[in-house]
Amino acid sequence: MTTPISVLVHTPMYSQVASALTYLSDEPLAPGTLVRVPLGQRELLGVVWDEVTESATPPRTAPFDPAKLRPIAEALQALPALSASWRALINFAANYYQRGAGEVALAALPPQLRDLSGLQLAKRLKKPAPPENTSLPKSLVTPDLIALTAEQARAINQFHAHPGPFLLFGATGSGKTEVYMRCTADTLAASPDAQALIMVPEINLTPQLEERFKAHFCPRYGDASVVSLHSGMTPAQRLKSWLAAHSGAARIVLGTRMAVFASLPHLKLIAVDEEHDPSYKSHEGARYSARDLAVYRGRLDGAKVLLGSATPSLESWHHSRAAAEGGRYLRLEMPSRVGVNAALPLVRRVDMNHQPKGCVISPPLLAAIAQRIAAGEQSMVFLNRRGYAPVLTCNDCDWKSTCPHCSAYRVFHKIDRTLRCHHCGFAEPVPRACPDCGNVDITGLGRGTERLEEQLTLLLTGITRSDGSAVRIARIDADTTRLKGALASQLAQVHAGDVDVLVGTQMIAKGHDFRRITLVAAINPDGALFSSDFRAPERLFGLLMQAAGRAGRDASNTSRSEMWVQTFHPTHPLFEALKRNDYPAFAQSQLVEREQAAMPPFSFQALVRAEARTQETAQAFLNLASQASVDLPDAAQLLPHITLYPAVPMSIQRVANVERAQMLIESASRTALQRFLSAWQATLQSQRARPECKGLLRWAVDVDPLLI
Repeated sequence: MTTPISVLVHTPMYSQVASALTYLSDEPLAPGTLVRVPLGQRELLGVVWDEVTESATPPRTAPFDPAKLRPIAEALQALPALSASWRALINFAANYYQRGAGEVALAALPPQLRDLSGLQLAKRLKKPAPPENTSLPKSLVTPDLIALTAEQARAINQFHAHPGPFLLFGATGSGKTEVYMRCTADTLAASPDAQALIMVPEINLTPQLEERFKAHFCPRYGDASVVSLHSGMTPAQRLKSWLAAHSGAARIVLGTRMAVFASLPHLKLIAVDEEHDPSYKSHEGARYSARDLAVYRGRLDGAKVLLGSATPSLESWHHSRAAAEGGRYLRLEMPSRVGVNAALPLVRRVDMNHQPKGCVISPPLLAAIAQRIAAGEQSMVFLNRRGYAPVLTCNDCDWKSTCPHCSAYRVFHKIDRTLRCHHCGFAEPVPRACPDCGNVDITGLGRGTERLEEQLTLLLTGITRSDGSAVRIARIDADTTRLKGALASQLAQVHAGDVDVLVGTQMIAKGHDFRRITLVAAINPDGALFSSDFRAPERLFGLLMQAAGRAGRDASNTSRSEMWVQTFHPTHPLFEALKRNDYPAFAQSQLVEREQAAMPPFSFQALVRAEARTQETAQAFLNLASQASVDLPDAAQLLPHITLYPAVPMSIQRVANVERAQMLIESASRTALQRFLSAWQATLQSQRARPECKGLLRWAVDVDPLLI
């Protein structure tokens, strides 16, 4: 006898089959079982779902003929079913971020799993595990436990004494990673099958963290006990790590934002390092915040959640206020660096109004770098713009290197003499003369890391190291780390002391434990001070504090570490707070401004973005959908709590010949915003048929957007 079952497959929110589909099975299958099912002419991987799917997708109302139901192709019963808490997480993410549950569920599974038959999967699972490595390399020998500081010990004791969630507010170099490791060790020791999820914002931060965790935990729990999950892995590697986590063989999973959806049936701890980092927010597909989902997942699984940062997001900082004031997180504070001499860097501001006109590196900063080189110490020069010059221009006719496919400039890359668009990838050789007037004197405007490296090389030409050899300068950015293994190789050179001055973008400003760097310089941070994005000051302060934290991490250095900031606005309150290393004061001032302006975290936002062949079509779609919102069944109850702003072009309105527009939606109530967005989905879908919307390519809802 066949049994009808509900199955989720990977279909987008706006498709006609976005909800769970009904199939027939020869036997009852538990929810969470993976199956292969026919859909049209294809065979897809699906997940058996609970009968009632609380997806954001409206339930199907059209009747269907039971005689036309198709049987599943096979059930992958070699794998245990995905847990009820995992399915609840998927349902919540689909609801909250306004996506199809099938789209979220199948995107959370490793890509290679979608192509395996039941037989292939069974063979893979039966492969014998590699023999235990009885002679671990030196890097995997259990290190001696580091003595905890009083602040670390207090934070760990509070972690064990309270249910959380926790915000670990620790200065850069205060030993937050050691706290993560101790809490993980205690969690794993308390239960024979407990698992921990440790999240980092970027792939390049995974290897050094993985090395530390493997060194500590693999000798105790086995070589397979620590695995990684991130998009930089091959499909085979991702599948292997996912299976190890799903089976419980992996006790610790280290990963980027995608790891928040990993199947961990015995999850007891989630730690989110650098929780403020915008990389935790996805900007495609289901635009989820992995940090926020980590907190929700902790509640579902009964796991403790530990968010850590030296510069927490203002949302997390607000949530960690006193419980009497409405706070939901417990704040654990570690304001001091590890080590007697490991003081926070001294912040020096250079007023560029008083420096030689057009200088890139001010004379005082250049002298300070030279002193560090003579002392055998390293310096880091930070500029968050890659390439040689942001734009080429002709002084005669005002031609500029615009991209023909985007409303943006192509960046001049001198190393390969190309003009390259960083949005669509279009590249051409640099013209010998101005394409418009023929003037051969075309010049670069502005500076990127490539030009900064060249100018530093010239400025330091007459300076030698203590042994008389030439100064060694290295650059780390997206251009120098394209090849596989390039980043690891360059970082190894920095750690080994083979580099005197490191030049780079934000890639080098976060998370890295550079022991020899004693001076950090920010070259041109002023752009974010007057940005139209209300989050720009928060991001700038966090980035500068994180960059400053790369200096003076080795307590054995006798010289005082320094952070130099070159600015035309040295008295700006942001730089005043940075000089005092006073994040609480900066956060308080920003929260006062946010509350006065009714901005997050005191209000809730969503963006609807539309892409079309013309800007008029993209805006028409959004404005028509806004006008149609008055016809919603609950419009009288919902609309008084909702503000819909007119559609406007995005900041970069054309990318790859596609026009982009967006509409901001605000509410003082998260519940009201969610109810409105769910009810409005059908309206958005129906607008595609309007004549004014011909040429619309796609649209998407972004809940809790980071970029407005």
